Amino acid sequence: MESLLEIRNMSAGYEKKVVLSNVNLTVNPEDFIGVIGPNGGGKTTLLKTMLGLLPPIKGEIVFNESMREGSHHHIGYLPQVNRIDKKFPITVFDVVRSGLMSRKRLVGRYSREENERTADLLQKMGIYALRKKAVGELSGGQLQRVLLCRALVNQPKLLILDEPNTYVDNKFERELYERLRILNKDMAIMLVSHDVGTITSYVKTIACVNRNLHYHPSNKISTEQLAAYECPIQIISHGQIPHTVLLQHDH
Repeated sequence: MESLLEIRNMSAGYEKKVVLSNVNLTVNPEDFIGVIGPNGGGKTTLLKTMLGLLPPIKGEIVFNESMREGSHHHIGYLPQVNRIDKKFPITVFDVVRSGLMSRKRLVGRYSREENERTADLLQKMGIYALRKKAVGELSGGQLQRVLLCRALVNQPKLLILDEPNTYVDNKFERELYERLRILNKDMAIMLVSHDVGTITSYVKTIACVNRNLHYHPSNKISTEQLAAYECPIQIISHGQIPHTVLLQHDH
Protein backbone atom coordinates (compact mmCIF):
# COMPACT_ATOMS: atom_id res chain seq x y z
CA MET A 1 0.00 0.00 0.00
CA GLU A 2 1.42 3.37 -1.02
CA SER A 3 1.46 6.08 1.63
CA LEU A 4 -0.37 9.39 1.16
CA LEU A 5 2.52 11.42 2.54
CA GLU A 6 5.79 11.11 4.41
CA ILE A 7 7.27 13.63 6.82
CA ARG A 8 11.04 13.18 6.73
CA ASN A 9 13.42 14.55 9.37
CA MET A 10 11.39 17.75 9.55
CA SER A 11 11.99 20.68 11.87
CA ALA A 12 9.51 23.55 11.93
CA GLY A 13 8.91 26.80 13.78
CA TYR A 14 8.62 30.56 13.47
CA GLU A 15 11.29 33.15 12.62
CA LYS A 16 14.01 30.54 13.03
CA LYS A 17 12.68 29.53 16.47
CA VAL A 18 12.37 25.76 16.28
CA VAL A 19 9.16 24.35 17.77
CA LEU A 20 9.35 20.83 16.31
CA SER A 21 12.56 18.89 15.74
CA ASN A 22 13.36 15.85 13.63
CA VAL A 23 9.77 14.77 12.99
CA ASN A 24 9.15 11.60 11.00
CA LEU A 25 5.69 10.30 10.18
CA THR A 26 4.08 8.26 7.41
CA VAL A 27 0.34 8.62 6.74
CA ASN A 28 -1.33 5.73 4.93
CA PRO A 29 -4.78 5.66 3.24
CA GLU A 30 -6.54 3.76 6.05
CA ASP A 31 -4.89 5.52 9.01
CA PHE A 32 -6.87 7.07 11.86
CA ILE A 33 -4.25 8.85 13.95
CA GLY A 34 -4.98 10.54 17.27
CA VAL A 35 -2.60 13.45 17.89
CA ILE A 36 -2.06 14.30 21.56
CA GLY A 37 0.34 16.48 23.51
CA PRO A 38 0.57 19.55 25.77
CA ASN A 39 -0.28 23.10 24.77
CA GLY A 40 2.78 24.65 23.17
CA GLY A 41 4.19 21.24 22.29
CA GLY A 42 3.90 21.78 18.54
CA LYS A 43 0.58 20.24 17.47
CA THR A 44 -0.55 23.39 15.67
CA THR A 45 2.87 23.79 14.06
CA LEU A 46 2.62 20.23 12.75
CA LEU A 47 -0.80 20.90 11.22
CA LYS A 48 0.35 24.15 9.59
CA THR A 49 3.31 22.49 7.90
CA MET A 50 1.14 19.62 6.64
CA LEU A 51 -1.39 22.12 5.26
CA GLY A 52 1.34 24.10 3.50
CA LEU A 53 0.81 27.19 5.65
CA LEU A 54 4.27 27.00 7.21
CA PRO A 55 7.43 25.94 5.36
CA PRO A 56 9.70 23.48 7.18
CA ILE A 57 12.96 24.87 8.54
CA LYS A 58 14.62 21.56 7.75
CA GLY A 59 13.56 18.28 6.17
CA GLU A 60 10.53 17.81 3.93
CA ILE A 61 6.98 16.56 3.47
CA VAL A 62 6.69 14.29 0.43
CA PHE A 63 3.19 13.82 -1.01
CA ASN A 64 2.13 10.88 -3.13
CA GLU A 65 1.11 11.85 -6.67
CA SER A 66 -2.47 10.80 -5.87
CA MET A 67 -2.54 13.60 -3.30
CA ARG A 68 -1.65 16.29 -5.81
CA GLU A 69 -3.83 18.40 -8.09
CA GLY A 70 -1.55 21.10 -9.40
CA SER A 71 -0.32 23.04 -6.36
CA HIS A 72 -3.33 21.81 -4.38
CA HIS A 73 -3.28 18.78 -2.07
CA HIS A 74 -6.29 16.59 -1.34
CA ILE A 75 -6.47 17.48 2.35
CA GLY A 76 -9.65 18.50 4.18
CA TYR A 77 -9.21 20.65 7.28
CA LEU A 78 -11.62 21.25 10.15
CA PRO A 79 -10.32 24.16 12.29
CA GLN A 80 -11.30 24.99 15.84
CA VAL A 81 -14.61 26.83 16.00
CA ASN A 82 -13.14 29.67 18.08
CA ARG A 83 -10.80 30.57 15.20
CA ILE A 84 -13.70 31.39 12.87
CA ASP A 85 -14.84 35.00 12.42
CA LYS A 86 -18.58 34.66 12.94
CA LYS A 87 -19.10 38.33 12.05
CA PHE A 88 -18.10 37.73 8.44
CA PRO A 89 -21.24 38.08 6.27
CA ILE A 90 -21.39 34.71 4.51
CA THR A 91 -24.08 32.05 4.33
CA VAL A 92 -23.80 28.41 5.34
CA PHE A 93 -24.10 27.28 1.70
CA ASP A 94 -21.29 29.58 0.59
CA VAL A 95 -19.02 28.48 3.44
CA VAL A 96 -19.38 24.82 2.47
CA ARG A 97 -19.06 25.53 -1.25
CA SER A 98 -15.87 27.54 -0.67
CA GLY A 99 -14.18 24.23 0.12
CA LEU A 100 -14.25 23.53 -3.63
CA MET A 101 -11.95 26.44 -4.43
CA SER A 102 -8.44 25.38 -5.30
CA ARG A 103 -5.42 27.59 -5.74
CA LYS A 104 -5.62 27.19 -9.48
CA ARG A 105 -9.11 28.69 -9.65
CA LEU A 106 -9.62 31.82 -7.60
CA VAL A 107 -12.47 33.21 -9.72
CA GLY A 108 -15.28 31.77 -11.77
CA ARG A 109 -18.72 30.30 -11.23
CA TYR A 110 -19.41 27.02 -9.53
CA SER A 111 -20.75 24.26 -11.72
CA ARG A 112 -24.13 22.60 -11.29
CA GLU A 113 -22.39 19.44 -10.08
CA GLU A 114 -20.50 21.42 -7.42
CA ASN A 115 -23.69 23.09 -6.18
CA GLU A 116 -25.43 19.71 -6.03
CA ARG A 117 -22.51 18.18 -4.14
CA THR A 118 -22.69 21.02 -1.60
CA ALA A 119 -26.44 20.60 -1.13
CA ASP A 120 -26.08 16.82 -0.78
CA LEU A 121 -23.51 17.16 1.99
CA LEU A 122 -25.72 19.62 3.87
CA GLN A 123 -28.58 17.13 3.60
CA LYS A 124 -26.46 14.27 4.91
CA MET A 125 -25.28 16.40 7.84
CA GLY A 126 -28.86 17.39 8.66
CA ILE A 127 -28.32 21.13 8.21
CA TYR A 128 -29.77 21.79 4.75
CA ALA A 129 -32.48 23.96 6.33
CA LEU A 130 -29.72 26.29 7.56
CA ARG A 131 -28.18 26.83 4.11
CA LYS A 132 -29.31 30.48 3.79
CA LYS A 133 -28.42 31.48 7.35
CA ALA A 134 -25.36 33.61 8.11
CA VAL A 135 -22.66 31.76 10.03
CA GLY A 136 -22.98 34.29 12.87
CA GLU A 137 -26.45 32.96 13.62
CA LEU A 138 -25.29 29.40 14.26
CA SER A 139 -24.63 27.56 17.50
CA GLY A 140 -21.23 25.96 18.12
CA GLY A 141 -22.49 22.52 17.10
CA GLN A 142 -24.17 23.85 13.95
CA LEU A 143 -21.05 25.75 12.91
CA GLN A 144 -18.90 22.67 13.45
CA ARG A 145 -21.21 20.68 11.17
CA VAL A 146 -20.88 23.38 8.52
CA LEU A 147 -17.08 23.37 8.78
CA LEU A 148 -17.00 19.58 8.55
CA CYS A 149 -19.05 19.78 5.33
CA ARG A 150 -16.59 22.33 3.99
CA ALA A 151 -13.68 20.02 4.80
CA LEU A 152 -15.38 17.09 3.02
CA VAL A 153 -16.89 18.77 -0.05
CA ASN A 154 -13.72 18.42 -2.14
CA GLN A 155 -13.54 14.69 -1.37
CA PRO A 156 -10.16 14.69 0.41
CA LYS A 157 -7.89 11.70 0.84
CA LEU A 158 -6.76 13.00 4.25
CA LEU A 159 -9.02 14.75 6.77
CA ILE A 160 -7.35 16.77 9.55
CA LEU A 161 -9.41 17.88 12.55
CA ASP A 162 -8.13 20.34 15.17
CA GLU A 163 -9.90 19.91 18.53
CA PRO A 164 -13.31 19.26 16.92
CA ASN A 165 -15.05 18.68 20.27
CA THR A 166 -14.31 22.20 21.55
CA TYR A 167 -17.36 24.51 21.98
CA VAL A 168 -19.83 21.88 20.76
CA ASP A 169 -22.68 19.98 22.36
CA ASN A 170 -22.41 16.38 23.51
CA LYS A 171 -24.87 15.21 20.86
CA PHE A 172 -22.71 16.50 18.03
CA GLU A 173 -19.58 15.10 19.64
CA ARG A 174 -21.04 11.58 19.64
CA GLU A 175 -22.33 11.99 16.07
CA LEU A 176 -18.93 13.29 14.95
CA TYR A 177 -16.92 10.35 16.24
CA GLU A 178 -19.31 7.83 14.74
CA ARG A 179 -19.26 9.69 11.42
CA LEU A 180 -15.46 9.74 11.46
CA ARG A 181 -15.43 5.98 11.93
CA ILE A 182 -17.47 5.66 8.72
CA LEU A 183 -15.43 8.27 6.84
CA ASN A 184 -12.25 6.40 7.72
CA LYS A 185 -13.31 3.67 5.29
CA ASP A 186 -12.69 6.15 2.46
CA MET A 187 -9.99 8.47 3.77
CA ALA A 188 -7.19 8.81 6.29
CA ILE A 189 -7.92 10.91 9.37
CA MET A 190 -5.73 12.84 11.81
CA LEU A 191 -7.58 13.99 14.92
CA VAL A 192 -5.97 16.47 17.34
CA SER A 193 -7.61 16.32 20.76
CA HIS A 194 -7.06 16.71 24.50
CA ASP A 195 -9.94 14.28 25.12
CA VAL A 196 -7.64 11.29 24.94
CA GLY A 197 -9.87 8.91 26.87
CA THR A 198 -12.66 9.29 24.31
CA ILE A 199 -10.67 9.32 21.08
CA THR A 200 -8.77 6.15 21.96
CA SER A 201 -12.04 4.28 21.41
CA TYR A 202 -12.02 5.45 17.78
CA VAL A 203 -8.46 6.09 16.59
CA LYS A 204 -6.16 3.27 15.47
CA THR A 205 -2.80 4.80 16.41
CA ILE A 206 -1.45 7.67 18.51
CA ALA A 207 1.13 10.37 17.83
CA CYS A 208 2.38 12.26 20.89
CA VAL A 209 3.69 15.70 19.92
CA ASN A 210 5.90 17.51 22.41
CA ARG A 211 8.79 19.20 20.59
CA ASN A 212 9.31 15.85 18.84
CA LEU A 213 6.80 13.36 17.50
CA HIS A 214 6.57 9.91 19.05
CA TYR A 215 4.40 7.54 17.02
CA HIS A 216 2.69 4.65 18.78
CA PRO A 217 1.21 2.02 16.39
CA SER A 218 -1.76 1.26 18.65
CA ASN A 219 -4.61 3.08 20.38
CA LYS A 220 -3.42 1.75 23.73
CA ILE A 221 -0.51 3.44 25.41
CA SER A 222 0.94 2.92 28.86
CA THR A 223 1.89 5.35 31.62
CA GLU A 224 5.54 4.44 31.16
CA GLN A 225 5.44 5.18 27.44
CA LEU A 226 3.78 8.56 27.99
CA ALA A 227 6.39 9.44 30.60
CA ALA A 228 9.14 8.53 28.16
CA TYR A 229 7.51 10.83 25.58
CA GLU A 230 7.27 13.62 28.20
CA CYS A 231 3.53 13.73 27.58
CA PRO A 232 1.53 15.10 30.56
CA ILE A 233 -1.36 12.63 30.15
CA GLN A 234 -0.68 9.77 32.52
CA ILE A 235 -3.13 6.90 32.15
CA ILE A 236 -5.66 6.10 29.44
CA SER A 237 -8.41 3.69 30.47
CA HIS A 238 -10.53 1.69 28.00
CA GLY A 239 -13.95 0.26 28.67
CA GLN A 240 -17.66 0.97 28.44
CA ILE A 241 -17.00 4.58 29.47
CA PRO A 242 -13.54 5.61 28.27
CA HIS A 243 -11.80 8.13 30.48
CA THR A 244 -8.43 9.58 31.35
CA VAL A 245 -6.88 9.20 34.80
CA LEU A 246 -4.18 11.64 35.93
CA LEU A 247 -1.43 10.77 38.34
CA GLN A 248 -1.22 12.69 41.61
CA HIS A 249 -0.22 16.30 41.08
CA ASP A 250 0.32 19.31 43.29
CA HIS A 251 -2.13 21.82 41.82
